[in-house]
Amino acid sequence: MIGTRIAVPLFVALATLVGPSAAWAGVAVEPPPAAQARESVQVTGTGEVFGEPDVLVANFAVETSAATVDAALDSANTAATRMRNALARAGMARADVQTSNVGINPRRNDNEEITGYVVNQGLTAKIRNVPRAGALMSAAIAAGGDAARLNGVSFAIENDAALLAQARKKAFADARGKAELYAREAGRPLGRVVRVVEETPSYGWAGDNYKMAAADAAVPIEPGRQELTVSVTVEWAL
Repeated sequence: MIGTRIAVPLFVALATLVGPSAAWAGVAVEPPPAAQARESVQVTGTGEVFGEPDVLVANFAVETSAATVDAALDSANTAATRMRNALARAGMARADVQTSNVGINPRRNDNEEITGYVVNQGLTAKIRNVPRAGALMSAAIAAGGDAARLNGVSFAIENDAALLAQARKKAFADARGKAELYAREAGRPLGRVVRVVEETPSYGWAGDNYKMAAADAAVPIEPGRQELTVSVTVEWAL
């Protein structure tokens, strides 16, 4: 009987050898080429807009002292309650008035002996009627008497969605302008956007420190304009 020889193509034979037995067969399997570094340009753009503040935050406080903790705390509680009631009578919602801190500290003489106690209570008021803010602040201070303090004020824009949108558009346009310039200088076309990262928007604020104010006159308030700034970092492919 005459035998028949069957020829197996070389590429099939090699394909069957690739695997755990490929080493002894002398077949080397090359790893895939490393990913090439991405060619891109990354810049940061800034957008600034201005708006009229619609909220004033007043940082009130009361400060009292007495020979005992109980007496000092009682005086502070009385003054703080009077200030809160004055704000409520002026039309402020109680939800917009919040106790911010309470502190009790000893008072000492030159020999470091305790001679009494000082109590501080913070009271933060979010005044939404900015034109009436001066009158409301003066009413609260008058109600607190000599224990009343006003440690500072700040302005904010609570309804800032439209302003934020404008600032973001300006920031992105600023970033694009910088990226296009660098691309032209490099002799490369500006490609698609690869990544966008926005920093937390920042607000410029106006404020001042007040220790006392005349009880018979409204605290002068000038809200001016509030600055809102957005910074965005954008990466474009080249």
